[in-house]
Amino acid sequence: MVLSMTTWFAAAAVLSELRSEFNLSRVGGSWLTIAVQIGFVVGAVVSSVFNLADLIAPRRLVLIGAVFASVANLSLLIAPNAAIALVGRGFTGAGLAMVYPPALKAAATWFRSGRGVALGVMVGALTLGSALPHLVSALGGVDWEATIIATSILTVIGGLIADRGARDGPYPFGRAVFDRRRIFTVFEDRRLRLATLGYFGHMWELYAMWSWFGVFYLDLLDRRGTADAAQWASVAAFLVIGSGALGSWLGGRISDRKGREWAAGSAMTFSGFIALFIGFLVDAPPILVLILGVFWGFWVVADSAQFSTIVSEIADQESVGTALTTQLASGFVLTVLTIFLVPVIEGRWGWGWAFLFLAPGPVAGTWAMVRLRSLGPAAESIPASA
Repeated sequence: MVLSMTTWFAAAAVLSELRSEFNLSRVGGSWLTIAVQIGFVVGAVVSSVFNLADLIAPRRLVLIGAVFASVANLSLLIAPNAAIALVGRGFTGAGLAMVYPPALKAAATWFRSGRGVALGVMVGALTLGSALPHLVSALGGVDWEATIIATSILTVIGGLIADRGARDGPYPFGRAVFDRRRIFTVFEDRRLRLATLGYFGHMWELYAMWSWFGVFYLDLLDRRGTADAAQWASVAAFLVIGSGALGSWLGGRISDRKGREWAAGSAMTFSGFIALFIGFLVDAPPILVLILGVFWGFWVVADSAQFSTIVSEIADQESVGTALTTQLASGFVLTVLTIFLVPVIEGRWGWGWAFLFLAPGPVAGTWAMVRLRSLGPAAESIPASA
């Protein structure tokens, strides 16, 4: 997962160079990330409709998706214009829709107890993989082609490791037959609806924050005339996004001990609090903003795995793969809106209001978790050490 997800933010990590390459404005450049989100949604919908995550062995589906995403990512090197580049980014997202959900399902086959921390580690791997392109960019300077090539190679290696180097766990889900109605599983049960609403609030904030924090920090450094500002901003983005890997692990530990809803609600409370004011600190010392950013990055994804864990525990066990994919696809639709609007709001009113715009998501998500918790535990939580 760490390696396969590196193509997701490959373009975002070298966004300034790609904007220059294709003559894009800041808002226009946002579509290079939005295209991945849209592609992921389309790929996830297709996967859900045809139940691919339940009909094809999860690890084999990860490999197929990784190869597809890698080839699509490389298309940036030969794209003659922005339109073709956007198509390539869309296909990258479609490929990754065959990586993330089946990887979560494959991990869940290894755990009955401690599933919260197990899926937390998987989402932490996704988080670290999403952060890696920023580190590659920082090490490679302005050579955006090297970043694209490196992330494509890493993605294929990740798929090969999943397919050839891993094996399924001792708790497989039931075998499925094709049934298009499975796509509605997430919306039929009240608990699953509340879990999905919480996921929507989480996604409202997460990908917009991941997409734009590096640009925000670059603006902050440019205001001070910092030397090598672009590389330092890439390092900061790597640290901020990458800190979520530890956050996902801790969120899983809390989840297994105190409950899925409590863990997810607490994480959204912390992340939403930082979203309220960090954008207004453009004149604060960069190190202070970075520390707050790392705190934000730590908690902004710490809740993510718990929504998937709830689905894996209470959805019909023959439909877990499709249910996970449907939930993820629905949440990613929201990210298109927030990723697009953050630079629009920033251009008119500044970073403070742009990041404040993300705070209602965690508020709504926390409310959903409180309501879900009031219904009683979704499943018996057993400590990860059991």
